[in-house]
Amino acid sequence: MQVSVESTSGLERRITVGIPSEVIDSEVEKRLQEAAKTVRINGFRKGKVPLKVVKQRYGAGVRQEVVGDAINKSFYEAVQKESLRPAGSPSIEPKSLDEGADVEYIATFEVYPTVELADLSEVTFTQYTAEIVDADVEEMIETLRKSQASWVEADGAAEDGQRVKIDYVGKKDGEAFEGGSAEGQWLVLGSKSMIPGFEDGLLGAKAGDSKTLELTFPEDYHSEELKGADVVFDVTVHEVQSQELPEVDETFFEKFGVTEGGLEKFREEVRNNMEREKRKALRSKLKEQVMDALLDAHKVELPQSLVKSEIDVLRNQAVQQYGAIADKIDVKALLPDDMFREQAERRTALGLIVSEIVKQESLRADKDKVREIVEETASTYESPEEVVNYYYSNEQLLASVEAAALEEQVIDTLVEKAKVEDKAVSYQEAIKPLSKEEDAE
Repeated sequence: MQVSVESTSGLERRITVGIPSEVIDSEVEKRLQEAAKTVRINGFRKGKVPLKVVKQRYGAGVRQEVVGDAINKSFYEAVQKESLRPAGSPSIEPKSLDEGADVEYIATFEVYPTVELADLSEVTFTQYTAEIVDADVEEMIETLRKSQASWVEADGAAEDGQRVKIDYVGKKDGEAFEGGSAEGQWLVLGSKSMIPGFEDGLLGAKAGDSKTLELTFPEDYHSEELKGADVVFDVTVHEVQSQELPEVDETFFEKFGVTEGGLEKFREEVRNNMEREKRKALRSKLKEQVMDALLDAHKVELPQSLVKSEIDVLRNQAVQQYGAIADKIDVKALLPDDMFREQAERRTALGLIVSEIVKQESLRADKDKVREIVEETASTYESPEEVVNYYYSNEQLLASVEAAALEEQVIDTLVEKAKVEDKAVSYQEAIKPLSKEEDAE
């Protein structure tokens, strides 16, 4: 096998591979002889078909199959021989496939970049801590009550926190604009789901009232046509409703899976769930700091084939929310590559850096860490032991957990070598995502 390598641009490589004709011919002959033992052709008994006839009938197809297999095999042998690490699948361009001649093809592909690891020992990470107090538990119970609240008709003027059923028409320069009208829409006042001034303008309104709201769209509004535009909304209020919270009783507890133990058991379950969310949130804050530090310290050339794969993964995740209609829409038009590119590039870069750390630190997924992650996940289900058993019986699921455990070990390794400052925060601060200002500190 003859191999020549050419560096085209950046991470792209092009190799030309030649496979001697006798290698192809001997394999074709072998497969045809095997086929002759079992093939059925009218006029001949099974196993008695002359090889010449088998060649005439099946020779071209068998040769095509052999050539395809030979190209696949020779490509991976060639990259191993040349110590190349392909990132993604190659593009194969045949140069010569004529029968009786050497097979020659060109494979174009990207390779993994070399990642030179930076020293993060002088970087300072903030390790947040938080205690859950009784007031936090009470606040969470109120949040759960609101999640189970019902809406009832309210007399009098609409107040903050109530909801109104409205029709509205938005006009710019006297003409209704696209997306600015609705009928029978429920709106919670104070939810900030409409542009500034809209909800405030409906405070004090009663069922049957009509309102004219003169407003201005924000300068950073997503529609170019409406950025900073002065508009008028004609609004009709049909109903005003208030939230009616459920009693904290056995019926309420059962909705959250607590069937015995009363209020004490319910409070215990609420606190346990809060502790679990707190641990996840605090770990996420630390992880985000570490990952941002890795990106800041490393400038990695990215194989576009890997970026494209990440874009496809992110797009497929987004498509899932469309449910049954996903097959009926133009996904790429609705969700173009550029929508996911920045996130895909971040994930690709971090994947390359983390992989190099794993390699240089000789890390392996810790079995105890894997078990911890599985049990933490299982604890949110009614039958945790069944979930644990399911994870350990499913190789694909377990592999994803092992990858997560390995990433956690990378974070621990880097934090151990860096500077760490402890910072106590409230539970509410703990569960909030890390702000860019905090991350930059």
